Amino acid sequence: MAEWRKSTRSGNAGNCVEIAAGIGIRDSKAPASHVEVGAAAWSAFLANVTRED
Repeated sequence: MAEWRKSTRSGNAGNCVEIAAGIGIRDSKAPASHVEVGAAAWSAFLANVTRED
């Protein structure tokens, strides 16, 4: 079974993004479906959202 983790920035409002290593991303309100994300795409995403311009 996948270990889904909520974003630390989601707070307690119920609007949470969850990730599972090697699986993908999902909305905590709709846990039955998710978007598959490969390792290279996830690394590129993280590099862009954490980059300081």
